[in-house]
Amino acid sequence: MTHPDTATKPAADVSAMFDEVSPRYDLINDVLTVGNDRLWRIATTRALAPRKGMRILDLAAGTGTSSAALAAHGAEVVAADFSEGMLAEGRRRHAGNALIDFVWADATALPFADDSFDAATISYGLRNVSDPRAALAEMRRVVKPGGRVVIAEFSTPPSPIVRGPYALYGRHVLPRVAGAINRDAAAAYRYLNESIEAWPAQDELAAWLREAGFERVAYRNLTFGIVALHRGFVPRQAPAVAEQPAAATKKPAAAKKPAATKKPAAAKTPAAAKKSAGAKPATGGKTAPTRPAEATQAAAARKPAAAKQPAAKKKPAAAKKPAARKPADAAAEAAAARESNGETE
Repeated sequence: MTHPDTATKPAADVSAMFDEVSPRYDLINDVLTVGNDRLWRIATTRALAPRKGMRILDLAAGTGTSSAALAAHGAEVVAADFSEGMLAEGRRRHAGNALIDFVWADATALPFADDSFDAATISYGLRNVSDPRAALAEMRRVVKPGGRVVIAEFSTPPSPIVRGPYALYGRHVLPRVAGAINRDAAAAYRYLNESIEAWPAQDELAAWLREAGFERVAYRNLTFGIVALHRGFVPRQAPAVAEQPAAATKKPAAAKKPAATKKPAAAKTPAAAKKSAGAKPATGGKTAPTRPAEATQAAAARKPAAAKQPAAKKKPAAAKKPAARKPADAAAEAAAARESNGETE
């Protein structure tokens, strides 16, 4: 079996390693953790809070042990892994569980649509991904707004009293015990210990979650910090109806002052009207004497429109005195009258 490099972690090498240890993988974990892996699984399940109707993505699901714990609460679980050997073992063990669907998937390029899960989790597998930050970004993409992501991962015990003995156990005891259970597992668990030692501490992984866009990021240590349980939430998106269009920020047309507040043309002063009426004609010459009737009309025109009396109050036309005629006009009319009576000059 090819020993994977903890720096590059080629997916093909890691996948082949897990393929070989898949038949006894869960047994080895129970022995090496002295049963603590069961307690860690319970803590992870509680952090996810699965319930009927939820759709949960379980990455690095392996043989589906963690997926079965989630499905026991009624959730529909997609158990994804990049080891075909692990998936085959999981399908065999949980063949009768309709709530678990085993799917091959690369954690850095998940074959799922955006916002297609209510929650996502990965247990002791993030450190085996070639690009953990890309995996976190993919988990955020496929989880719905408001959904949570829970990560259980081996970590660095904060106390040196625990950290020293734990490092010795991982380097010397863990590979030997694993090899005794499964001959091919010794090299695999040597790599797993190396990947644990190279893995960042709790605070750094929490920073990765924030960089990926998760909010309310937190973690708590399990078993003196040998394992850390990390949590983050996908931010909720603001509803589209809450966004007001740019045009709505403008004042409505009704808020403008009405045109009626402006002074009407009739409110102009009589002097302005006189100035307009008294303008000289274009010829620049003197005007002919105005007949009395015309003079009356011109005077009326000079008055402002508001000063005019209603038409009903005007004197009838018959009551007005006839306009004075010129002498020439009077003589012409007299001659016409005499001619009609047969008179001649």
